[in-house]
Amino acid sequence: MGRVAVVTDSASDLSLARAEAAGITIVPLLVRFGDREWRCGTEMAPDAFWDVMLAPGAPQPTTAAASAGDFKAAYEGIFAGGADAIVCVTVGGKLSATLKSALIARDMLPDREIHVVDSDTASMGIGLLALLGAEMAAAGTDAAAVAAELRRRVPHIELYVALDTLEYLRRGGRISGARATMGTLLSVKPIVSVRDGEVVQAERVRTRSRARDRVADLLTESPVERVGLLDGPGADVAGLRAAVLARMPGFDPDRVVIETMGPSIGPHVGPGFGGGVVLRTG
Repeated sequence: MGRVAVVTDSASDLSLARAEAAGITIVPLLVRFGDREWRCGTEMAPDAFWDVMLAPGAPQPTTAAASAGDFKAAYEGIFAGGADAIVCVTVGGKLSATLKSALIARDMLPDREIHVVDSDTASMGIGLLALLGAEMAAAGTDAAAVAAELRRRVPHIELYVALDTLEYLRRGGRISGARATMGTLLSVKPIVSVRDGEVVQAERVRTRSRARDRVADLLTESPVERVGLLDGPGADVAGLRAAVLARMPGFDPDRVVIETMGPSIGPHVGPGFGGGVVLRTG
């Protein structure tokens, strides 16, 4: 049975260190501040991104999809390294053109076995699927079976993030201006999710502490297999981790992965968020 490699993109918010340890290759999206551009993760790490974004007078960052050329180069490098097949899991196709780039690159290598999986989500939702795929590949599962299992588990991924404001999602074109303005006028902390591949407002609460507790409720309302929590400016990830574990007595703390939200997703969320992703038991 041939070796299977797993590829994802930087919208997964997987750190380079965690990805390398799991044998996962990350293809970077792009982040731009004004007329300057960086590859997410490799040329601009998460902490550096937040330093630039929060600097006085910094321009609003924008993101761009990973290119087909970058995916093709990643695929070719993996095959040159001895892999026989690739499973690539990307940010949701309704959220980014990155999925299309991954598919174009696959079609440019018609003699190779490459399976592309639309995660239908973002951030650590992609990351948890990629980690699952890497574990299956390491255990000797063939590529077609890994891809099929990841597609089966896509509906089991749930993401909940409490935001200080919807303004960053509005600027990024992920929600309408009217919806963003309504949240501001009501002085609420919106909790957003991704459903059917699109960003939706799941709930609204009045204070940051209530938002954290409600996110913990939502993440743990049914049996959970894996947890991914997101760190960043004002995230209080330690408090959220404690709240999540308190609601799941006996859950292995080692199954809680914490990553810093990076430049692929951060421009759409802004500082002061708090949230995470779970893979439901299934």
